[in-house]
Amino acid sequence: MSGHANSLRAILLALGANFAIFLSKLVAALVTGSGAMLAEAVHSLADCGNQGLLLLGMRQADRPPSEEYPLGWGRALYFWSFLVAMLLFSVGGMFSIYEGVHKLSHPEPLKWPWLALAVLAFGVVAESFSMHGCLKEVNKARQGRSLWRWFHETRSSELLVIFGEDLAALFGLSVALAAVLATMLTGNHLYDAAGTIVIGVLLVIVAVAVANEVKDLLIGQGVESGRREAMIAFINARPEVDVVLNLITLQMGPDVMLAVKARMAPMPDQSALVEGINSVERAIKAQFPDVRWSFFEPDVAD
Repeated sequence: MSGHANSLRAILLALGANFAIFLSKLVAALVTGSGAMLAEAVHSLADCGNQGLLLLGMRQADRPPSEEYPLGWGRALYFWSFLVAMLLFSVGGMFSIYEGVHKLSHPEPLKWPWLALAVLAFGVVAESFSMHGCLKEVNKARQGRSLWRWFHETRSSELLVIFGEDLAALFGLSVALAAVLATMLTGNHLYDAAGTIVIGVLLVIVAVAVANEVKDLLIGQGVESGRREAMIAFINARPEVDVVLNLITLQMGPDVMLAVKARMAPMPDQSALVEGINSVERAIKAQFPDVRWSFFEPDVAD
């Protein structure tokens, strides 16, 4: 995997932050009656469950290959990441929109609004801590690329999900803070309801964006284009190889499957050819440690 991002660290940071935020938001929502606060509490609870699913996915991805699963379980991580995106869409986004619409037709006065503001401020601090940890891991993996380009090109589905969740949480907390403050200052409960709906729409947008990226991994993406080019250049530079005719990769969670068709340099006999191929494969795995499976085919044309 490109870079050396620690996805497990990012997940655990997010889990700890979201559980603390959930407890504080739930108490504040029950006391104040804020729809925006309740939506945020549900969002944080959903995030805790989501991070648990990502941990389950990482555990499954570590299962060794077997006769039934010869390429291992690495892509199980994509399934759980996609499921998390769907839960973020339904439990987080759609519930928040429903709650906001309900508040529009059945407005309720805020109680203890200053408590709501205090809890939201705590949430911003905790979520910022989680986001900071996530960005540290993202920066290790994006290697100078913009965040937008990394988001589209990364093959680390679990880090992608955590980044999307943290980003949505920070924006959602800001909206909830503004909604509660506006309701306090004006006495108009429309702001609280509108804030809840905006939070829901935001979660839906983030969930769809994350699900769309993970969908590509589920279908079967290869490695990032820059890494593919680096692999081709590395193999072409080997003295045993004349030229790479074709190279196919498949991202298998944290591991990579590689298939190479190449025209070999002149060899004295078949034994030398076999040893040359084995030497190239050993060099590939040493240079690209995430290449777990390699299939090498010597040929004269593609």
